[in-house]
Amino acid sequence: MRTTRSTARKSSVTALLTALVTLLGLVVFGAPTPAAAQAQPPGTLAAGLHISDGRLLEGNGNDFIMRGVNHAHTWYPGETQSLADVKALGTNTVRVVLSNGHRWSKNSPQDVAGIIAQCKANRLICVLEVHDTTGYGEEAAAASLDQAADYWIGLKGVLTGEENYIIVNIGNEPWGNTNPAGWTAPTIAAIEKLRNAGFQHTIMVDAPNWGQDWQGVMRANAQAVYDADLTGNLIFSIHMYSVYDTAAEINDYLNAFVNAKLPILIGEFGGPPDQYGDPDENTMMAAAQQLRLGYLAWSWSGNTDPILDLAIAFDPNQLSSWGERIFHGANGIAQTSREATIYGGGGPGDTQAPTTPGTPAASAVTANSATLAWTAATDNVGVTGYDIVRISGGSETTVAASATNTVTVTGLTADTTYSFAVYARDAAGNRSARSATVSVTTAKGGGTPGAGCSVGYRVGNEWPGGFQGEITIRNTGTTTISGWTLAFAFANGQTVTNMWGGTPTQNGGTVSISPASYTSTIPASGSVTVGFIGNKGSTNTAPTAFTLSGSTCATA
Repeated sequence: MRTTRSTARKSSVTALLTALVTLLGLVVFGAPTPAAAQAQPPGTLAAGLHISDGRLLEGNGNDFIMRGVNHAHTWYPGETQSLADVKALGTNTVRVVLSNGHRWSKNSPQDVAGIIAQCKANRLICVLEVHDTTGYGEEAAAASLDQAADYWIGLKGVLTGEENYIIVNIGNEPWGNTNPAGWTAPTIAAIEKLRNAGFQHTIMVDAPNWGQDWQGVMRANAQAVYDADLTGNLIFSIHMYSVYDTAAEINDYLNAFVNAKLPILIGEFGGPPDQYGDPDENTMMAAAQQLRLGYLAWSWSGNTDPILDLAIAFDPNQLSSWGERIFHGANGIAQTSREATIYGGGGPGDTQAPTTPGTPAASAVTANSATLAWTAATDNVGVTGYDIVRISGGSETTVAASATNTVTVTGLTADTTYSFAVYARDAAGNRSARSATVSVTTAKGGGTPGAGCSVGYRVGNEWPGGFQGEITIRNTGTTTISGWTLAFAFANGQTVTNMWGGTPTQNGGTVSISPASYTSTIPASGSVTVGFIGNKGSTNTAPTAFTLSGSTCATA
């Protein structure tokens, strides 16, 4: 069972790398851009979510910006609690993996109806996609877009009337790297087939080249595809993995659509490096925020390749370093997500700001972090989150965001005094007055009394000359660990070439890892995960001994 992005990344590494050398410049610097003419106003608005002037709007005209994750429902049908879990972390949208039965077990109308009901119960917008189309034309087992369209038509009775709550993503990454120009006609045909069947939903279409459009086919033909949908309610989805490893590539691609007023979002993206490269997720998220575009991170949990799991084993209390980045990092979900107004959130007419939050109180102060808690604000519609700021003189800097009235601020300097305050915000973006401030002085550093640790080391993938590893550090003690250093030794000459969640220093076989800002604090009974790419020879024995800040850890 393939529940990993390895399918969507590439099926032929050699072919991709060779083609990238000769063609990637076309995408970045010389690719044809969408037609300069603006997209035509829609002839018939969708009953709910719809497109206007290149933007995704709700039925009431409120701009809706997707901030969410992908969830592999078709492979893990029992993990429906995940919808509540991602909502609790601030998500406003979830993209749900379904199967039309061509390649995996078919999701029945009853199952899909249940997923829609759970999305609505958890106040989420639901993007439904058929995954069987992945890599068509290169992947022999893939379904066609026409077959995917037939599946949606078979679900019409379930989907009709849900236009406020769902978007129909016809097929996931519906063309591989073989003759990607063949993507355009079947995409138009599938759109027309759904419209002729009476679908009024906003439709989403994925790019060829396993979703990454590195040959610019979707980019060049976007206007023609958009014009083929006479309702105008069509949005394009680009998947950004290792092809998009520079700010120039990312900004160039997204701005081409925005400037042409053609709607687009980042329907999948990854951040951790892999054997193909190192995606620039920081630019992806910053560009999406600046351009007010949606993004949906891959993926909540259950990947065969766990490097892209946002949560470990579907546990929202065990976010990976990738998960921490998506939910709590700069331009992340907690900071930027706004709930859809269809669920009662403030719409364009909501101008009332939340009340002022209570003065924050500090606890669990370490050399590098502090936990803040405050009395929750109230709102006429509902508070959707809080922004935590650091005050310095007459200026303030946002340092964290939270969906609840508590947060742990990390990345602080030892033996330093800080001043923090909190704002509340609602779904319409109204912001409260700033709370009173709290002064926090971090500890001087050194060891952490009462600390204990265990370390789990695993190899997730191997190939000739290289491998992908993952290290999970668990705090088995009674107090928070912060500012840690992990040390271990390789026995067979392995070397770390890329790392996320930490910074490596290697001398011979001995490796020392210092944390990233978002993995620097490990609460009691909590854990953090560090991932890496390494070089190896014919033997790849796992390390057997680990120390954390000089203390020996158990192995798990």
